[in-house]
Amino acid sequence: MSKQFLLEVGLEEVPAHLVTPTSKQFAKKAADYLNEHRVSFDNIEVFSTPRRFAIRVNGLADKQENIEEKAKGPAKKIAQDADGHWTKAAMGFAKGQGATTDDLYFETIKDVEYVFVDKFIEGQPVETILPGLTDVVAHLTFPISMTWGEGNYRFIRPVHWLVALLEDKIIPMSLFGINSSNTSRGHRFLGKVATINHSSDYETALEEQFVIVNPVIRQGKISKQINDIEEANQWTIPQDADLLEEVVNLVEYPTVFVGNFEKNYLSLPSEVLITSMKEHQRYFEVLDSEGNLLNHFVSVRNGNSDYLDNVRKGNEKVLQARLEDAEFFYEEDLKSSIADYVEKLKSVTFHEKIGSMYEKMQRVSVISRLIGTSVGLSDTEMKELERAAQIYKFDLVTLMVDEFPELQGLIGEKYATIKGESKGVAQAIREHYLPKSSDGELPESNIGAVLAIADKSDTLLSFFAVGLMPKGSNDPYALRRQAYGIIRIIESKGWDFPIVRLQQQMKELINEDIERFGLSIDSDEEVLTEFIKGRMKQWFSGKNIRHDIIEAVLESRQENLHTMFETADILESHAAESDFRPTIESLTRVINLSNKVEDNEIGAVNPDLFENESEKKLYEAIMSVSEQVGDLTLNELYEELRQLNPLIEAYFEDTMVMVDNDEVRTNRLNQLRTIANIALSFASLDRLIVK
Repeated sequence: MSKQFLLEVGLEEVPAHLVTPTSKQFAKKAADYLNEHRVSFDNIEVFSTPRRFAIRVNGLADKQENIEEKAKGPAKKIAQDADGHWTKAAMGFAKGQGATTDDLYFETIKDVEYVFVDKFIEGQPVETILPGLTDVVAHLTFPISMTWGEGNYRFIRPVHWLVALLEDKIIPMSLFGINSSNTSRGHRFLGKVATINHSSDYETALEEQFVIVNPVIRQGKISKQINDIEEANQWTIPQDADLLEEVVNLVEYPTVFVGNFEKNYLSLPSEVLITSMKEHQRYFEVLDSEGNLLNHFVSVRNGNSDYLDNVRKGNEKVLQARLEDAEFFYEEDLKSSIADYVEKLKSVTFHEKIGSMYEKMQRVSVISRLIGTSVGLSDTEMKELERAAQIYKFDLVTLMVDEFPELQGLIGEKYATIKGESKGVAQAIREHYLPKSSDGELPESNIGAVLAIADKSDTLLSFFAVGLMPKGSNDPYALRRQAYGIIRIIESKGWDFPIVRLQQQMKELINEDIERFGLSIDSDEEVLTEFIKGRMKQWFSGKNIRHDIIEAVLESRQENLHTMFETADILESHAAESDFRPTIESLTRVINLSNKVEDNEIGAVNPDLFENESEKKLYEAIMSVSEQVGDLTLNELYEELRQLNPLIEAYFEDTMVMVDNDEVRTNRLNQLRTIANIALSFASLDRLIVK
């Protein structure tokens, strides 16, 4: 007979951003625990508020599953001596299985007799298994934890109550010195103790005490109230997903209300107003039908509608103070020129081992020019790129960014526009920070994309130059994200990016004027190249590219990131074709044999040494491919390699490569090496798994 089990952990307020991941972790580890202990169940419901995490297990079996299995022991020759008596090995086996030697019997497997015993373990009642869930809770992991009880207890926040109900029965459990009961706690100010008579009464009992324990329902109530306000006032209230989730995890009983601020603050940049409301106060902005910001905000109270006017006035007063500060910062910032701010960057340290932010901008100026030329920016784009690179970090020393760091780039774009910079320059200043996460927004403009690549490239070069590369999972300067950002931008733009050559050129440019750029780059390019290829592997894996294709692409002789993307696509698209396997097998055989020749030992192929028609035909085909290989697209090159397959098969059918004649053997290896070099310029095809 299936049952229902409720487990609630009550504690002090948890940071909003940790509520959802913790509740998911709780549910997953509880499910793992039940599965490991052979307790079946239908599903697990998850509940959470800032002051509680709870799960409700539905369709829970009333006992563990029985274990019925046949255990295999030692071979008969080990289990019995020459007289047929049980040995210590057999007796130890029987004891270990909870049996006696009387229970042992023999079965033959592949002509060898082994001892066996039938094993049966009675499943325990679920009541004896459930208390172990407290150990699961105690071992949940968090970015940071608190200690209490003279430091004896450690958890995300101190625990104050524990509910454990199997239907209507309290399961005796203990967590951090708290014993289980059927009483929970309601809203901190509006509610009282909530007695839960049955696990199915959980939501109702808590809602009576002004707690909505289901976060999905809380979110639905917030969204509906916001939608009602929109409809009543003909407003648009964007429900930012991240902000909505955070607000849901800040309240237990949500009531939405509207507040106002003075219209004169609308003269501030909208980004400043929205940031003040959203990031600092967790308010939703309000727009008119045309998308213009209005002097209203929407907030969510943790409680009912009683005394809501007082709550509104309090929130308006807090926002008023923030907007007054923002207005002051804005007006003061506009008194200085961009040149003034750039000059201040000379005293701003980028990193103590690398130099100032101003020196970083100097390096990025020459790197961006190199990359802009490489990807083919127009003359107009190059001029705007040069200007953007000269000033793109200036907003870091503004009062506004000092108060609102999350506005860096956005304020740079806004101030640059006000100061008369072109749209392209201003946009690039904002876009050079992109992407801000592994799947974040990418730069749209070519200028912004090049500046972003240059800035990230300089960061990688400089940190690697001073030995501050990531180690293990430790990456304090987010260098993996910087490299991944470069890869994503290159892929989105479809630009050629010969990584080794460009790195060498960047290094040479910087080392030409160490005094200007603040450091010299002496690090090995191969180390950084391998680091970037590691991020390429991550990118390919995210696109579900076959692991062997990833290895074939990354271990090839290609150095152009764009070419690597294209090669992977080509191999993926052809992998299911009937001739893919024989083509790769033939070329792999060629590559493996050709490895017997070092690159510096390769000589010209002498057709006069050919002994059969297959050698001649393969030679003619290879010469034809060699003459045009530089002009072929990757698709065309793959097609040429594919068409070589029947010629290669015929060659191996008619030709012994490793003959005794040194001259003939070397000539044949040289011919195979020529083919292998063309194949390896496409991909390390010998890494592909086609069996």
